[in-house]
Amino acid sequence: MIDPNIVEKWLKGWALSRDLPLPVKSGSGFRVEVGWPGQKARYVFPNLTNEFTDLANTIIEPWVFLKVCAPPDAIKNILPSAWVLQPPGFMMTCFTPMSPCKRGLADEYKLEVKNEVPVSIAKVLTINGDTAAIGRLVFVDDFVIYDRIETDAMHRRKGLATIIMKTLENIAVSREKTNGVLVATETGKALYESLGWTLYTPYTSVVIT
Repeated sequence: MIDPNIVEKWLKGWALSRDLPLPVKSGSGFRVEVGWPGQKARYVFPNLTNEFTDLANTIIEPWVFLKVCAPPDAIKNILPSAWVLQPPGFMMTCFTPMSPCKRGLADEYKLEVKNEVPVSIAKVLTINGDTAAIGRLVFVDDFVIYDRIETDAMHRRKGLATIIMKTLENIAVSREKTNGVLVATETGKALYESLGWTLYTPYTSVVIT
């Protein structure tokens, strides 16, 4: 069974990172009023329950996401045909120090850090001031949520995402917070595993488009 406490704190961090309303309880899961054109709301369930399937059979409007800590195979055959599986996600944790960073920042870049509460931001900028990579760290009680880790396509394969992650980790450690949680894409999962993160649970999303 997946711990609802971990999922709730991750989701709260996700919302804070985007300046959205905080999640509210919805049965055994949580709901966030997102309010974007491509995502009106999201329901997140730590475990696959009847409430998840009831919502899947009740909701008919587009762009309301259902998300659950379960693999795609566990839900794809129990959903009405209107629901579309999204690319797989992976909730990951890291409660120990990450692996050391083996590459330094090249001279063409500079690091910019905003160490704030609840959201800290680390950026790698080009000499022209463009953002080459960025990431956010959100403090939620005894957890730190790593979120929106992105590298511009023109600046990939230079170790910038690793530098962002290690910079954010230093901020967390400076506040004596070490319980890290994030949700990775399939591509990002390999990077985080190389830094010492471990898979906590598959994270599957569906939506009516």
